[in-house]
Amino acid sequence: MLPEESRTWNEIFAQPRIWVEWGPVLASQAREISAWIIERQITEIVFAGAGTSAFIGDALSFASHTGPLIKGIPTTDIVACPFECLRDDPQLLVVQFGRSGDSSESVGTLDLLDRQFPKVQRLNVTCNPNGALATRLPAGTGEQKVIALPEATHDSGFAMTSSFTTMLLSALACIDTKADVATNLGRLADKASALLPALQAMTPQRPDRVVFLGSGALKGVARESALKVLELTAGQTMTSWDSTLGFRHGPKAVITGHDLIVVMIHPDAHTALYDWDVAREIKAQYQDAKVLTLGGEGCDVDLRIIGDARWEAPLYVLAAQIWAVAWSNDLSLNIDNPFAGQGNLSRVVSGVTLYPVRA
Repeated sequence: MLPEESRTWNEIFAQPRIWVEWGPVLASQAREISAWIIERQITEIVFAGAGTSAFIGDALSFASHTGPLIKGIPTTDIVACPFECLRDDPQLLVVQFGRSGDSSESVGTLDLLDRQFPKVQRLNVTCNPNGALATRLPAGTGEQKVIALPEATHDSGFAMTSSFTTMLLSALACIDTKADVATNLGRLADKASALLPALQAMTPQRPDRVVFLGSGALKGVARESALKVLELTAGQTMTSWDSTLGFRHGPKAVITGHDLIVVMIHPDAHTALYDWDVAREIKAQYQDAKVLTLGGEGCDVDLRIIGDARWEAPLYVLAAQIWAVAWSNDLSLNIDNPFAGQGNLSRVVSGVTLYPVRA
């Protein structure tokens, strides 16, 4: 199978069309959600999900605004350690992300909100209008809102692609109240339309190891990028991720030879100074390694369009999406299900034992 014959490839290339069509609809829904957040006097927002869905919270928790405190807490942590993660507070909003909306931890978090935290407000952002996140009603006094994304975002391939980027943009639209949402999605779509074929054309030879580095909101994007490569190459390409400055403090030991290091240059000029320092340092210290920079002027890939790391996050992740598919194909894997026949990973995590909470 050629990469372009896979569902995953087509779902990646569908993102610009999805964003531009979703923009006006999202703008209207985001205004309503933003007003509701103010009305409910929300003081803290927890962005929650598992795996890729959790990394949305990693990126958005760096929001630069004066509104509610924002945290990213994975549902895997909430289910395992509920009272360390949440409190029964009507001024707390839990935003759950889920492609299917039916994963074990999504359902487990809904159970906890019903029984242990019934006053908490909820916003579910999901790609599946028939999943639990979209259809299940709350049992407590906390209100619930749902953003059901376009059907095209419900990726049929193993890897989350359009689901990740569009859920991120949808949540961001609700908290960035000064943004022109429809215009931003249109600009991102135009930029992505040009970026995708360019990234395809410059696909590096598959390395044994890939490292993704990013600062602030881009650290979450680095984490998602590393997971995309690890998943789509079925673990045959080892990956690592970190913040650019954090990488020096031990994790740099991962570089051993002809590795690929992708440094995401932050749009903030001050932050970018540190990103560039680390990129230059790695080039100087590891002659066999290949260093690629993603960002603005002077980068190997110029993706700058808005100047806000949160809004540009979907553009940064495109490189990992495209290259991971190509490398999966090089390994003769089933791109849409790299673990076919193994039975150890599945598209939707289910069958997790959910233990009753005793409190």
